[in-house]
Amino acid sequence: MEKFFKEQTPSSKIKANIVAEYFPQYSRILLKKPQKEIRYLDLFAGPGLYEDGSLSTPLLIADSCAKDLNLAQKVQLIFNDNQYAKQLEENFNERFFKNAFHYKPLFGDKTVGECEEVTEYLKKDVVTPNPHPTLLFFDPWGYKGIDTLVLAKFMENWGNEIFLFVNIKRIHSAIENNKFDTLMRSLFPTTFRELQKNRRYKATVYKRLSLIMDNLADEFEKAVKSPLYHSAFKFQEEDSHTTSHFIIHFTKHTKGYELVKQVFYHFDNIGASLDKDGNYTFDAKVMGNSNEILNFGDQNIEALSQALMEKYKGQKITAKTLFDDHHPTTKFCGSHYVKTLRHMVDNGKIKSEFKDDCSHKVSVLLIDTCILQFN
Repeated sequence: MEKFFKEQTPSSKIKANIVAEYFPQYSRILLKKPQKEIRYLDLFAGPGLYEDGSLSTPLLIADSCAKDLNLAQKVQLIFNDNQYAKQLEENFNERFFKNAFHYKPLFGDKTVGECEEVTEYLKKDVVTPNPHPTLLFFDPWGYKGIDTLVLAKFMENWGNEIFLFVNIKRIHSAIENNKFDTLMRSLFPTTFRELQKNRRYKATVYKRLSLIMDNLADEFEKAVKSPLYHSAFKFQEEDSHTTSHFIIHFTKHTKGYELVKQVFYHFDNIGASLDKDGNYTFDAKVMGNSNEILNFGDQNIEALSQALMEKYKGQKITAKTLFDDHHPTTKFCGSHYVKTLRHMVDNGKIKSEFKDDCSHKVSVLLIDTCILQFN
């Protein structure tokens, strides 16, 4: 672990920036209604700073909140790390003045999975409405400490969301090793044996990894007592063609689902084919390869165009209504819808007009005054 924080890898940088970009926007969405407090909880926070000077998630999050006066007044930052808590606090205090935040940041050194205090905090019921909606970033080393039923209980409280970072390679190996059955049952409390059996019939590693992620998402959906949306982001190995990690986001609200897909889209550097497996992707080996982006983008446009024609053929609808109605059923984000609808206009599949008496340089915007007529 000491070696890990010497130099930040491209994948680690993307992971940190995904969460750091999401949290301030998540907070601003919540603050459209009065909130006393919004929490960010990182249970495996690390030191916040790499030896090469790169910032990791805790300091990136704090930077974003400190620059926004409203967030600095409303956000409570809670960090925990059983090894780096003191170092993180020192790095934090060197970067921010004493009263930068209305709520004093907290630094814990508990061992997640072994500390009953942490488990009870995650499982506790809160009053409605939730006085402190919380984004939880859960990034363990491997899979130890991940208890799906505990995390699902946390999700039941209003406004709570989770980013779960999953070392898929280690889970893939552990599923076949009886030594790790107890830990795997914490991850897959109702489907572990079925998963063990079914994965043997998958011919490729890609299909086995997809099965594991699908089972994990299903476990959360069964355990959370309300509708649940999830979207995953895949990290390809930096020195091979296999997948190393996933970061999966869970939310109960379509606005959170809309936002996370747009954030994932921002960091997807291959234009992943979402109709194929639904995962946004970062691959350090193809950074800057614009040809890959073009090819995958075309696939997404064609897939989404066909789906929209099947559902809305012959209808007249606003672009905003279409997006709000359709995106919760897909892995596509707002940018995919904009590109696809403009492509459909260019190809004569739909007509668009604006009813706001403004001059627009583009054919489609996802607003109420953009009217779409499907052929």
